[in-house]
Amino acid sequence: MPDYLKEAIELARQGDALAAPNPMVGAILVKEGERVGQGFHTYEGKDHAEVLALAEAGGKARGATLYINLEPCCHHGRTGPCTEKLIEAGVARVVAAMEDPNPVVAGKGFEQLRKAGVKVDVDEAYTADARRLNEPYVHFRETGLPLVTLKAAVTLDGKIAAPEDNLGWITSETARRHVHGVRHSHEAILTGIGTLLADDCRLTDRTGKTRSRPLMRIVLDSQLRIPLDSKMVKSCRSDVTVVTTSAASEEKVKKLQDRGVNVIVCDGPKGRTDARQAIEWLASENYHSLMIEAGSKVNWHYLAAGVVDKVLLYYAPKILGGLKSLPVVGGKGRLRRSDALQFENLTIHPIPPDEFYVEAYYVKDS
Repeated sequence: MPDYLKEAIELARQGDALAAPNPMVGAILVKEGERVGQGFHTYEGKDHAEVLALAEAGGKARGATLYINLEPCCHHGRTGPCTEKLIEAGVARVVAAMEDPNPVVAGKGFEQLRKAGVKVDVDEAYTADARRLNEPYVHFRETGLPLVTLKAAVTLDGKIAAPEDNLGWITSETARRHVHGVRHSHEAILTGIGTLLADDCRLTDRTGKTRSRPLMRIVLDSQLRIPLDSKMVKSCRSDVTVVTTSAASEEKVKKLQDRGVNVIVCDGPKGRTDARQAIEWLASENYHSLMIEAGSKVNWHYLAAGVVDKVLLYYAPKILGGLKSLPVVGGKGRLRRSDALQFENLTIHPIPPDEFYVEAYYVKDS
């Protein structure tokens, strides 16, 4: 027998980077063992997955069962409540993988359906998969902040840069291709001015896949040293934000703004930018995910600020050694082993033939 809820989760995945800032949702309508309608949400398409499935099913929706990865909405937003449309169409049963953590829904959608006589089941066997699918959305709804992932390519001895010659790549093309897939799934990406000056990077989404909104590229630059002729600035299409301090030149700010660059001031201690303020700004702009691809100092700055949620470390079968090669995390660090930053839920993902990446979640101070 088909596993319709599992299929709904996979169907929802087709909305990767297309549904943002909304969650990815897949819906399948089944009647008497026959799939009569299905759909997945895209932000540009506007209609929710349930509505698309109902449209395809037509009159066959009456008496059907809806399989869906997320609780149907019950409020007015860009569209009307999906619960009302399901009730009007005569859907008899809804099987969902999880409740919507959005406070305006949060069980209310299920309640409306039940009051109208629709049978509702939440299959907890799929809840973890459904939460993982929409991890940034769930995190944002539960914390009010975007999910922050620190990514780095490292040697086996934890180095990200050599002291003299940094031409070439640490990891293979296969690993880099995977990273770009991860970058595509994020809504914003951040680096430091040191990395930009060293690499003249663009930090664009180079997968070639369609997105619902541009990848917001963010540069931490306390003294506004970013060159006006850098690839980042020259490629700006209202998708670059520079985070600076009140010490920045007003003239330079104006020149960047004239080129379409957004400049925000986030004053932190000792003349640096404030990590948490930058994250809160992203939240205010409704960004649910941020990927950090930066150098040692920025990595420590964000880890020490307690705003990193998880790490993705891509390991290559290489060793640089020495005391001058840069480690993945620099800065002041922790001075005692007992004070080391702690991680949990660690998973090792192989990248054949000889590479792997580590995914782990930062245990924050309570």
